[in-house]
Amino acid sequence: MKQIRLLMVLAVLVITSNGFSQVTSIPEQAKENFFKQYPDAKNVKWGNDLVNVNARFEQDSNKLNAEYNNKGIWKRTLKDWSYDKLTADVKEGLAKSKYAGKQVLDVKVLYLPGYVIQYRIKVEKNNVENKFLFFNTEGRLIRTTVAI
Repeated sequence: MKQIRLLMVLAVLVITSNGFSQVTSIPEQAKENFFKQYPDAKNVKWGNDLVNVNARFEQDSNKLNAEYNNKGIWKRTLKDWSYDKLTADVKEGLAKSKYAGKQVLDVKVLYLPGYVIQYRIKVEKNNVENKFLFFNTEGRLIRTTVAI
């Protein structure tokens, strides 16, 4: 009986995990906009969760994720980054914030419409909760969100 139950649970997990990976097709407008914006992109992998369309790719030996809405309009691009690559202004802004001394878990550069650049730094707030800190290029903390 336990084996049957276990098999049923595993079958449900396999079926549902496949369902979350791609709910619907990729809008042609998203693909068109992506290839105009990133003509040199390599190893492009698409994902669509009905709300956002994501193109994960490599360019100039960087890993990026371009995000579009379900109509194919570009929302933002995230680039993998590191603490060491942050500008002195952003490092100083972090050092002056209430999150100074917290462990940095991840760093991304965000490219937003209107040629806006932000830095997203994920820090460990406590054993249960992490925070995303968003800094502008001058090192000013502009907002925080709970990191999932």
